[in-house]
Amino acid sequence: MKPAHILALLGLLVCGNTIAQQTYDTIILGGRIIDGSGNPWYEADVGIVDEHIISIGDLSGASATTVIDATGLVVAPGFIDPHTHAIRGIFDVPTAESSLLQGVTTLTEGNDGSSPFPIDEHYQKIAELQISPNWAVFVGQGTIRSIVIGSEDRDATATELQRMKDMVAEAMQQGALGISTGLFYVPGSFTPTSEIIELSKVAAEYNGIYISHMREEAAQLITSVEETIQIGIEANIPVQMTHHKVIGKENYGASIESLRLVDEARARGIDVTIDQYPYTASQTGITALIPQWAQEGGRERMLERLDSPETRGTVKTAIVNKILYDRGGGDPKNVFISRNSWDRSMEGKNLAELTEERGMPPTPENAAEVVMDIVKNGGATAVYHAIGPEDVDRIMRHPATAIGSDGPLSVFGVGAPHPRQYGTFARVLGHFVRERGVITLEDAVRKMSSMSAQRLGIRDRGLLAENYFADIAVFDADEIIDMATFENPHQYAVGMKYVLVNGELVVENGQHTGRRPGKILYGPGWQK
Repeated sequence: MKPAHILALLGLLVCGNTIAQQTYDTIILGGRIIDGSGNPWYEADVGIVDEHIISIGDLSGASATTVIDATGLVVAPGFIDPHTHAIRGIFDVPTAESSLLQGVTTLTEGNDGSSPFPIDEHYQKIAELQISPNWAVFVGQGTIRSIVIGSEDRDATATELQRMKDMVAEAMQQGALGISTGLFYVPGSFTPTSEIIELSKVAAEYNGIYISHMREEAAQLITSVEETIQIGIEANIPVQMTHHKVIGKENYGASIESLRLVDEARARGIDVTIDQYPYTASQTGITALIPQWAQEGGRERMLERLDSPETRGTVKTAIVNKILYDRGGGDPKNVFISRNSWDRSMEGKNLAELTEERGMPPTPENAAEVVMDIVKNGGATAVYHAIGPEDVDRIMRHPATAIGSDGPLSVFGVGAPHPRQYGTFARVLGHFVRERGVITLEDAVRKMSSMSAQRLGIRDRGLLAENYFADIAVFDADEIIDMATFENPHQYAVGMKYVLVNGELVVENGQHTGRRPGKILYGPGWQK
């Protein structure tokens, strides 16, 4: 900190009644403060010195190098995204416009059981890159199991389990936020609950959390919620059901039961929370339509099963079932190819269209043949329209639900990505708060800021409070909205006027400044 800043701080401590006379680096004047706690808004000014918020109050008589007129605007904590896959994009777009222009100042990586490893080497690469947002990671159970066991469907030996536990401990010491699982994906899907509990116990020793893409979000949703709660109990670790949703029309409404289980668990003192994205479509690899048993042993063995007369028919039947009753939402037209590195012409087309291009009627059976062809040729990423809209509202209203995008960082103009990459946080503020009144503005900000900061063990962020880091989002509550659509996803959100990360302006008058002041936010078990 500069000498002048130290003197300013001392002055504030000694003479609290002369706050307005201090000199600041930045003052945000006349804004409507929504501090992230969930409390009602109030009007005040915010004074920043170096990286920190120094004063909140009447600063009309103070001076600053930079003055932001926030009259008529909301001043809120910078938003914290508890679930991203931003490693896909951060090295291409270190300025992270798709997130910053929504007010997101902290990104987390390592979700769904897949993470960098070792953690310290990854953090070093991020530090050398210099990025605009702050950055933190989970350690992925699937990554660790892949290193130790591979993609085999079997239990770990005692030696293998100990090695995996040692790797979790190493990751936590190097600054991971906690442990993530992707129990829907290989090899997480092959992992018994007992193994997950043992690894989570290690993360708990370092005050980390357990965050999980559960085994199922369709017909087996409730048993998956029960398993997640069981892991929290037996590992004595806080748990988060990430991107909670209900997939498949036959399952719509199941969030009534899943949220009841959460409420009952919390009433018993079990620390379980939720995050979600505000859309009725998901996005993941096209292999989500391939049964997990067919993926056992890796890609080569999967392709052998697709080519084998003995197993191909069984795989096809399973794909048809997923199209009809799971992620396909009952019709091949609900599955869109969003990214295909080996055939870009597929991007933006759905399975029904791709089936017709091959001269076949767009039946689920014919679409299953197309899916297997795509997998054999190199795979693709797809968007699946199959989430219950009433469940989205119900989950959002729940007090234990935070907001997260579950998206990578967009490289503008590349592919046909899920619009959540550009719009998650702005969509909540615009569509769900202003247009529909599903939740209040104060509660939305809480779900985007302090809730995730507290959950992830991120200190001194997530609130507008004196001595907290100056991660701040300033937006027009009457204007902010997502622009990205499934048909035209490459559109930045509008209405975010200013964003500060660690006291530096990264968005000014709705435009990214190019600055890259982001920091690595180490987890609670970090050992320097």
